[in-house]
Amino acid sequence: MKRAYNFNAGPSALPLPVLGRAQQELLDFQGTGMSVMELSHRSKEYDAVHNNAKQLLKELMNIPDTHDVLFLQGGASLQFSMVPMNLLGDDQIGNYVLTGAWSEKALKEAKKVGKTHVAASTKETNYTRIPATQDIQLSEHAAYLHITSNNTIFGTQWHEFPNLPVDLVADMSSDILSREVNVEQFALIYAGAQKNLGPSGVTVVILRNDLLERIPDNLPTMLDYRTYTTSNSLYNTPPTFAIYMLSLVLEWVKEQGGVSAIEKRNKEKAAVIYEAIDESAGFYSPHAEKDSRSLMNVTFTLPNDDLTKKFLAEAKERGFVGLAGHRSVGGCRASIYNAVPYEACEALAQFMGEFRQRFF
Repeated sequence: MKRAYNFNAGPSALPLPVLGRAQQELLDFQGTGMSVMELSHRSKEYDAVHNNAKQLLKELMNIPDTHDVLFLQGGASLQFSMVPMNLLGDDQIGNYVLTGAWSEKALKEAKKVGKTHVAASTKETNYTRIPATQDIQLSEHAAYLHITSNNTIFGTQWHEFPNLPVDLVADMSSDILSREVNVEQFALIYAGAQKNLGPSGVTVVILRNDLLERIPDNLPTMLDYRTYTTSNSLYNTPPTFAIYMLSLVLEWVKEQGGVSAIEKRNKEKAAVIYEAIDESAGFYSPHAEKDSRSLMNVTFTLPNDDLTKKFLAEAKERGFVGLAGHRSVGGCRASIYNAVPYEACEALAQFMGEFRQRFF
């Protein structure tokens, strides 16, 4: 079977060995005579899967004992509401840095819960860059500072996180596990799985334990982080298959040499495509400024819409999938998450060079 060059922004590519193992175990998981999807979430067999995923994530990300790992549902979009519901007190202000569409949506939900403040924004340039730390202006009584670590639509990424006297909250949906980060720097990290962690269906939350003391007692049970910390994320039936797939992906990352090895490869993958852009004499124009470029989402435009359509059509014929840019940026976008192989990026760069030679 010929596999596509999958550059989808999400759900995105999964490691081929992970898919192969899931296929082998699909009908009979470890001699149970059942699929993992059929196991009770209270069974010892599933319990081992659940705890293995949690332990592997702690190991790979070097998560300290001061933080807990939770498995939730609802995607990152639910976290836009849960973060302020749990952490934004009546006399406090949620601070947000706007770097793209997802941070805008996070702010929109927080406004429904309490007081908010835009601490920095690059909207005026259509989100071509990440603001410098000195550009971030915190409000008084700041409950937390919320950032989006990587912006899938605009192709920008934080390369240094702000170190300010406030609890730092990060939506890491599109670059978690792609590079080494100091988890201790964050009060809370959340991420939908469908970029680097596995298939859609589970959301990972990494929560500093002392935050639990701030949570009000009038929250609905399923929107209270304490529900998940006290039950090991097993208060109700979790997305068992998604967590099983997460555990397989984490095992794959460990086999690759861990996050440091993944980060090295991600830099090499991004470099080969950015080189094709930078050496095109303006035929391909990057959306993101150079010091804000994402290692996960490479965004670029061509000289006009007709060439863009032709590029995308020919790319599809060559087996490249998911290269159309978001409507707010236009052009093209190559999402090169962890499971996208270097060979796919190399093939894309070669195609970009060939296309440019024919039309420039």
